Amino acid sequence: MFISIESVSKRYASSHGGAIQALETVGIGIDKSEFVSIVGPSGCGKSTLLMIVSGLTPPSTGAVRIDGAQVTGPYTDLGIVFQQDALLDWRTVLENVMIQADIRRLPRAPMEKRARELLALVGLQGFEKMYPHELSGGMRQRVSICRALLHDPLLLLMDEPFGALDALTRDQLNIDLLRFWQETRKTVLFVTHSVPEAIFLSDRVIIMSARPGKVEDIVTIDLPRPRSLAIRQTPAFAAYSDRISRVFEAIGVLREN
Repeated sequence: MFISIESVSKRYASSHGGAIQALETVGIGIDKSEFVSIVGPSGCGKSTLLMIVSGLTPPSTGAVRIDGAQVTGPYTDLGIVFQQDALLDWRTVLENVMIQADIRRLPRAPMEKRARELLALVGLQGFEKMYPHELSGGMRQRVSICRALLHDPLLLLMDEPFGALDALTRDQLNIDLLRFWQETRKTVLFVTHSVPEAIFLSDRVIIMSARPGKVEDIVTIDLPRPRSLAIRQTPAFAAYSDRISRVFEAIGVLREN
């Protein structure tokens, strides 16, 4: 097992006294090269869990192990993509991707070659000298994905990376991400509010309850790969969507009236 999340909980101090329980005894195992999505209501601790896996936030109880080693500080062999692309306006597309090389003090020439290859892979060849304000939202997010992958990390954490995009752009980036994953087989932990997106992308979908977040169910998505958007119209896809919706109804996240 590549990632082991072992009885992890997280409490935050409240400004009004006491504590806020964000996560409650979460246990998950993720295999190498697996694409796993986490879905749940706002405030259930999905993003907190990603930060704990990355080592940027310590758990209150429990532990995270990656490749057998306990995470006790920032884990460096990963890339993170957030909902906001956080590109630097004064750096070109290529130089934004190269931030990873600058921070990690990696050799410039091979890293620039890899940056150009990544940009070509996501359809941005020819845009290397452009600046963020000259790009669409989808193009900016492609740049942020390339930046996260420049150092060829074992693990990719994605926190609602397509949530702010229009539906058509989101669909295209889902296709692009699946194609990239198919080629590289990175281990991906993907947070989303979209049940269809989670089903379309994933090997498994983790369903979390409202705060304090805990795992209510884990659904294995047995749909053929590679996948096209047409798979969303199949009875099998609808059955997975219905199953996840029924879990949310059972725990009171969705109500008919």
